[in-house]
Amino acid sequence: MVTLTSRRRAASTVDPRPPAARRGPATGWQRFKRDRFLLLLGLPGLLLVLLFQYVPLLGNVIAFKDYQPYLSIWEAPWVGFQNFDVIFNGDPAFLDALKNTLIISFLQVAFVFPVPIALALLLNSLVSERMKRLVQSVLYLPHFMSWVIVVALFQHMLGNAGIYNNWARQHDFPGLSIIGNPDLFYALVTSQVIWKDAGWGTIIFLAAISRVDLQLYEAVAVDGGGRMRQLWHVTLPAIRPVIVLLLILKLGDVLSVGFEQIILQQGQVGLDSAEVLDTYVYNHGVVGGEWGTAAAVGLVKGVIGAGLVLAANKIAHLFGERGVYSRW
Repeated sequence: MVTLTSRRRAASTVDPRPPAARRGPATGWQRFKRDRFLLLLGLPGLLLVLLFQYVPLLGNVIAFKDYQPYLSIWEAPWVGFQNFDVIFNGDPAFLDALKNTLIISFLQVAFVFPVPIALALLLNSLVSERMKRLVQSVLYLPHFMSWVIVVALFQHMLGNAGIYNNWARQHDFPGLSIIGNPDLFYALVTSQVIWKDAGWGTIIFLAAISRVDLQLYEAVAVDGGGRMRQLWHVTLPAIRPVIVLLLILKLGDVLSVGFEQIILQQGQVGLDSAEVLDTYVYNHGVVGGEWGTAAAVGLVKGVIGAGLVLAANKIAHLFGERGVYSRW
């Protein structure tokens, strides 16, 4: 007859883990069978990425060839690193494009990137949900406009024959020479990006703020902390991983400052201030027929962007952040 003590001893030896955990870690085939339907759902997106993002990378081989459109890529003769001479030898047009790209990129990282964070914090502080939704809708609207419309709006508002200058001349006020002024072009394109995309960027930060536990705010309030202490000790630490992630991705795209926005205003400003690497590739490749040189510049730009992402992600790991991907 089984005693009560033996029953308790037998019950204590039973593994409390679920059956799947008792069998040990799942093999690759077991995980595939388990997640096969999710993998099938993601297969079309994977195929599109491979087809339109990775397969075209093979075309970078023309950076090492004397490519012409009437020849196939494989028929074009090899020229080695000859197409990279504009980079290694310091072609003045390339150096001007690089300088303009770096200046605009710095301004966008320094002034455009923090604006969605500030807008998200301000919107989160609004008490009225109706007012919050109204402000969000107004801020998001410019994102859905094309750059053609945005540039046209700025020209109609601030151009020499725009609304403000016409009003200023009628009332004997000094006019503003902004559109077409090379000295103000950097500030103009930066303000255009802020007006168009800052509201849309707040979506991610608002989503991150919404996940913050409200009890943390209550704990700070109980300790006597006001709005600023709650912001500094609760909100900002909670959204810091998102800020680091987006900043790393921004650094990877730092040499791409908006082809369409720049090319639409290049004719009014001139190449000295409005030529960037993206327009340099277009003007020398598509327009000028220097396909190999344009491909070489684009290839170097991509390699530098990838290197910046890897370096920034490594620095994020050193500071204890996850970054774009976890440690290898």
